[in-house]
Amino acid sequence: MLETASAPTYYIPPDEVRVEVVSSGHESFCEWKGVGESLNVLGQSGAGWRYVRVFEEFSRIFNWVSFYPSKLDCFVGKEKVRPQPGGFYGGWVTDMLTGPIKGSADSGGW
Repeated sequence: MLETASAPTYYIPPDEVRVEVVSSGHESFCEWKGVGESLNVLGQSGAGWRYVRVFEEFSRIFNWVSFYPSKLDCFVGKEKVRPQPGGFYGGWVTDMLTGPIKGSADSGGW
């Protein structure tokens, strides 16, 4: 999924996730997508998330899972993904990505 000035976020269909994901019991709210649920993955607290109540426009990603590359080793093809700067967003940074990416300390104004 592409978001304004963010690195892409990859959402995996639940039937294609090959690791156990367990709800952490914490929820968050995205004004665009809806209510997200934090997930514990491979012993890492909050290493992933999924949207459990979504707005109609994002119904295609209901219950699809995304992972934080800052907490887990994530890959696009054979390239290991780097986390989006700042620690808040879950974008996956690869060598193919160009342009400024929000999240770093100097990106708060745009």
